Amino acid sequence: MTPPPARYHVLHETRYRYESPVSLSRQLLHLTPRDCSWQRCLEHRIGVSPQPTAERERHDCFGNSVRELALEFPHDTLEVHAESTVEVAPHLPREAAAVLAGAREAAVASPRAPGYLSASPAWERVRDALAYGVRPVLLDAACYQFESPHVRVKHEFAAYARSCFTPRRPVLEAVQALMSRIYHEFEFDPEATTVATPVLEVLAEKRGVCQDFAHLMLSCLRSQGLAARYVSGYLLTHPPPGQPRMVGADASHAWVSVYCPELEGGRWVDFDPTNNLLPDAQHITLAWGRDFADVSPLRGVILGGEAHDLEVAVTVTPLAEAGGEGPAPR
Repeated sequence: MTPPPARYHVLHETRYRYESPVSLSRQLLHLTPRDCSWQRCLEHRIGVSPQPTAERERHDCFGNSVRELALEFPHDTLEVHAESTVEVAPHLPREAAAVLAGAREAAVASPRAPGYLSASPAWERVRDALAYGVRPVLLDAACYQFESPHVRVKHEFAAYARSCFTPRRPVLEAVQALMSRIYHEFEFDPEATTVATPVLEVLAEKRGVCQDFAHLMLSCLRSQGLAARYVSGYLLTHPPPGQPRMVGADASHAWVSVYCPELEGGRWVDFDPTNNLLPDAQHITLAWGRDFADVSPLRGVILGGEAHDLEVAVTVTPLAEAGGEGPAPR
């Protein structure tokens, strides 16, 4: 029996305090959850203080919903409150869901990948189907094969991934092995990096946060000739037993999605290297692009302001549970 969809209330609060007044501000917001085959955004609103001079909504080249703001008067703070109700349906194939529903350690220890991962085509076959000059051109995947501001295509990343991409290994099984290797060999450390830390430095230091691990995995996959995109979103986290859910304790999250052209006529499959699992109903998709720079929740340019303080708080509250909890995310 298929579990019912999960429903979540998501509150994403951002507050800038400027050292001196900003005279002009232009902001670009990726804060509207995507509608896709497994997810529906039921309600959504964005509140901005002070009230913008002008704003408009559009879609970017990746199909994400974007809100543009213009503030054309002096202001010393900027607050953005994005509030959403989202429905997420379980979308793992049944066998994979059964394997991954147990403890994370048990799933990792299992020598056998879920059936649909092992049934995927050999990774070399997928690489060759995506090669330059091959027809038909897979336009849905083409823009996710190359370097981007935070992702490099270099031999260092191909070398790191090589042990996972053995000859004729099913592509999704190889990607799962790479995800598991990153999870076990890299330490989650919020103090180790910033958004400007080069991905080569992340590879050398083996420390970082979810954005770093996503950029690292993307660099490895694209260096193997595969197509992979960055996914921005939220993850339901579980408080300790007996403790209430803390408002603002969650944060935005990031994972990767890999294109498999011969799986169900062409399908993107998500992998979360920070938690060593395949995203399902606990992951809420916000936007996707080549890397973080394409889907930053809030970015822009300002005139004035000097230094600033930034506060971000995300609260994900389940409105209806999706038939059990998966591995506890870290």
